[in-house]
Amino acid sequence: MTELILPIAAAAVVVILSSLRVLREYERGVVFRLGRITRPKGPGLIFLLPLGVERMVRIPLRIVTMDIPPQDVITRDNISVRVSAVLYFRVKDAVKAVVEVQDYLYATSQLAQTTLRNVVGQADMDQLLAEREHINTIVRKIVDEGTEPWGIDVTSVEMKDIDLPQEMKRAMARQAEAERERRAKVIAAEGEFQASEKLAQAAAIIGREPAAIQLRYLQTVTEIAAEKNSTTLFPIPIDIFRPFLERAIPAADATRAAAAPPAGPAQLPDAHDSKLLGGAAPGTNVDQPTESVPVKQQR
Repeated sequence: MTELILPIAAAAVVVILSSLRVLREYERGVVFRLGRITRPKGPGLIFLLPLGVERMVRIPLRIVTMDIPPQDVITRDNISVRVSAVLYFRVKDAVKAVVEVQDYLYATSQLAQTTLRNVVGQADMDQLLAEREHINTIVRKIVDEGTEPWGIDVTSVEMKDIDLPQEMKRAMARQAEAERERRAKVIAAEGEFQASEKLAQAAAIIGREPAAIQLRYLQTVTEIAAEKNSTTLFPIPIDIFRPFLERAIPAADATRAAAAPPAGPAQLPDAHDSKLLGGAAPGTNVDQPTESVPVKQQR
């Protein structure tokens, strides 16, 4: 009898030890008892009924980082781009992740790829480049809603790279260069406008104070002399020549008036001029007949 008890006890110990499982803090065990699911177990040491009565599936609850492969997409404005992204998600319900879907990792990856192509295809190129955060939010929301029945919680979706054709890159570079030139011209024009306003104000102040122009003149001479030049320029104000110009203008008008010919009375044409012009001399009766004088022709 004792010989039978020892083997049975040893077999029982082996079976019991083989039925023990250890689950880490980030793991949960979904247990099936004769094919029917029970409540999830873990973490820590758990016991399963031996001989295949209970079977367990381990499900990690940590955040999973999944790369979305590059997707060839045509945007709404008919530009071909290649977009890649990364997906962050975690399992919040281990039972649904096992029961509702065959492979939650593969299903989540396929849903993320399809959603990324659809969302990028509905956006313009400018919107895709300028509003990446908005597009990431839309993709995350759609994927999260799609994986909610599977017990998956999508925490974030981030686009990693947007690959553009070389022709589009060159066109965008030219556009950016033209935009920078436009801004530079606008800034220069605004600077000229502000400078002209300040110069107008300075001119008005100097015009009210005659001594200010002399001070400005001395300041300019000081700035020129500070450069250690061998030649010093002395600016002469135009107002010095104004009296001479005022005297020269009336004198020039008088000279032009003296050089012009005088206008005399009108003279009447004499008889000789009247005959040449085909008219009658004054005092001649035009009704009297005139004698014709024959003219000899010389041979």
